[in-house]
Amino acid sequence: MPRLAHLSLFSLIVATPAMALVPPDYQEPPSDFKAEVETGFQLNTGNTESTSFNGRTKLVYDTSNARQEGTLKAYFASDSEKTTAEKYDLQLQSNYKLNGSYIYGRGDFTWDQFGSYTEIFTVSSGYGFDAIKDSDTRLSLEVGPGYRYNLPQEESEQTSAIAEKDLILRLAAKFEQRIHEYTSLTADVTSEVGENNNTLSLDMAYKNTIFLNWAFKVGFNIKYTEVVPLGSKQTDTVSTFNLLYTFQ
Repeated sequence: MPRLAHLSLFSLIVATPAMALVPPDYQEPPSDFKAEVETGFQLNTGNTESTSFNGRTKLVYDTSNARQEGTLKAYFASDSEKTTAEKYDLQLQSNYKLNGSYIYGRGDFTWDQFGSYTEIFTVSSGYGFDAIKDSDTRLSLEVGPGYRYNLPQEESEQTSAIAEKDLILRLAAKFEQRIHEYTSLTADVTSEVGENNNTLSLDMAYKNTIFLNWAFKVGFNIKYTEVVPLGSKQTDTVSTFNLLYTFQ
């Protein structure tokens, strides 16, 4: 028994400092990596009239020197006879941080089987800075040159579509507002000014946390294209109602 008592006392002495090093309210430090996955209901108007499902995945790796961000969106719809909508958006951006500003490189790629343009590829680079940045509000402004490739929908089976190539000036404003602990609002406005065509897009989202990492998100996207193929509409809108999960 004395031997057993000595062993128990020794174990307690060794364990006590280790327990003191890890307080009961200890939490892991915040990660540089963040991911969002969402899916839900979608309503289309404009060149595509349908209701359907959509999905979105966003990956962010944010460090003190740089920020890498990638977003993939997929839209799909069908009726009792055929597929009525199939669209994929891929957005990639890399920021090299300076003192209160950054230099960025960006690529936007769209494949839209039923859109006025079936392929839209845009690459750009430039300068951005945070006009407002505090705990609840952030406004970033970006400007830079770029190149855009548009492939319009074929007018008939006998003719091939001719791609449109254009040098552009890209202007963007990215706004984030934390309304309170569980609710936030984002709005991104992007303008692409080119010699042959101009576009203006607005991407808004309202997110409300339901439980832990789960949230309900309402999204609204509208894009205006000044010059479109014959028979196409200039404005496309997409409204989404999604369930979102955040990995962090």
